[in-house]
Amino acid sequence: MADKQDSKMRVAFVSSYPPRECGLATFTQDLVQATKAASSDIDVKIVAINEAGGLHRYPSEVVHRIDQGRPETYVEAARFLSRQPFDVVVVQHEFGRFGVWDEYLRRDDLAPFLDELSKPVVTTLHTILPSPHPTVKAATLNAINKSQAVMVMAKIGAIMLSEEYNAPSQKIVYIPHGMPEIQPSGRRRLKAELGIKERTIISTFGLLSPGKGLEYAIQAVARIVEKHPDVLYLIVGQTHPDLLRYEGEAYRNRLQRTVDELGLNDHVAFVNHYLDKKEIVEYLLASDVYVTPYLNRNQITSGTLTYALGAGKAIVSTPYIHATEVLAEHRGIIAEFRSSESLANSINFILDSPAEQDSLEKNAYRYGKQMAWPLVGRDFATLLRRVVAGQPVTYDSGDPYRLIKDDAA
Repeated sequence: MADKQDSKMRVAFVSSYPPRECGLATFTQDLVQATKAASSDIDVKIVAINEAGGLHRYPSEVVHRIDQGRPETYVEAARFLSRQPFDVVVVQHEFGRFGVWDEYLRRDDLAPFLDELSKPVVTTLHTILPSPHPTVKAATLNAINKSQAVMVMAKIGAIMLSEEYNAPSQKIVYIPHGMPEIQPSGRRRLKAELGIKERTIISTFGLLSPGKGLEYAIQAVARIVEKHPDVLYLIVGQTHPDLLRYEGEAYRNRLQRTVDELGLNDHVAFVNHYLDKKEIVEYLLASDVYVTPYLNRNQITSGTLTYALGAGKAIVSTPYIHATEVLAEHRGIIAEFRSSESLANSINFILDSPAEQDSLEKNAYRYGKQMAWPLVGRDFATLLRRVVAGQPVTYDSGDPYRLIKDDAA
C-alpha cells in the first residue's frame, strides 16, 4: 500500500474551497475532482484561504488554512508546503484572495508566498487586466516568472500576457473553464417541475453583486413583455457572501424596488439561495434565453457563461472579454453595456425567431461540450505531469498556447 501511495503525484491546491461560498471555491473543487477522475495516480490536498471571521467544516483533504487579510499566514502556508512531500503546488489566483487591490494592487500577498515556497508551481490566473496598472503588471509578471506554468481560461488572456505583459509565452497554457457534461433536453419537463410550464424563461444565475448589471436586464424585461407577455426572468442565486457581510441585502433590495416601480412582479422572480450543480443545470435547461448583462469589460472568465454554453442555450451577453471570445461565430448575441434597450432588442430577436434560437442553441452546445470537466481534467493532469517531469508544456508552433497532448493521460 505504501509503495502504491509513493508512486502517486502529490499535488497541493492553494485557493478558497467549499464550504466557503464563492466562485473560486467551486471552480477549485470542480477542477480537483476532474483532475483526480482523469488520473488515478494523482493525490490532492488543499490549503484553504479562509475569509476573515469565517468558520467552516472543511473536508478532510484540507490540510492547512490561510487567513485572508493576514499576510503572515501566506508565508506560514508556504513554509508548511515546503516541508511536505508535495511534487507541485497549484495556485488559484485572484487578486482579492492574495492581497488588497482596487484599481491598482495595494498589497501583494502572493509574492512573499512564492518567495518562501520551495516547490514547483502551476498558477491559474483568474483575472488578467488589459493595460494594467504598473503594480498589477509587476505582481502578475512576478507570479509568472516564479511559476513553471501558468493556466489561462481564455485564449485572449494568453495573448494579452504575451503582448501586453511581455510574459514568456512558453509558460502560458490555455485550458478552458470547465463545466458539467450536460444533455440539452428536458426543457418542458423541467418547466413543469418548477411550476412555470406556460412561461418563456429568461435566466441569470450566480452570486449577486452590483457588477452583474442585473438592473439593466430587469429594465429590459419591461420592454420585452410588450411583445412577449408570458416572459418570466429568473434571477437565481444568493447575494455574494462578501457583499452580504458588508452591506447586507442592499443590492437585492434595490433590484426589488426596480421590479416594483416597473410593475414587473409577475415577470421577474428571485431564487435566493446558493445553488448546487444539479440545481444550476436544471434552471439552465428550463431556460429559453440565458443572459449575462455584466458590467466589467475586463472580465476574462465566467463560469456561468461556460455552463450556459454547455447546456446549449441561446445566450445574450454584454461584450466583456470572455463573452466576446466564446460567443463569436454565431454562438450568442452581444448587446451593449448598460443598455436595457440593447438587451431587450437582442432577446426579442431570439424570441421572435424560433429558427434563430435553434441555431444559437446548437452552435453553443457544439462549442460548449469541448469544455466538459472530463476533458479539462485530462488536460490539467497532463500539465501537472509535464511540470513535475520538467518537460515543455505548450506547442511551439501552430496554436502556441494549447497543451501538448499526453498519450498517457
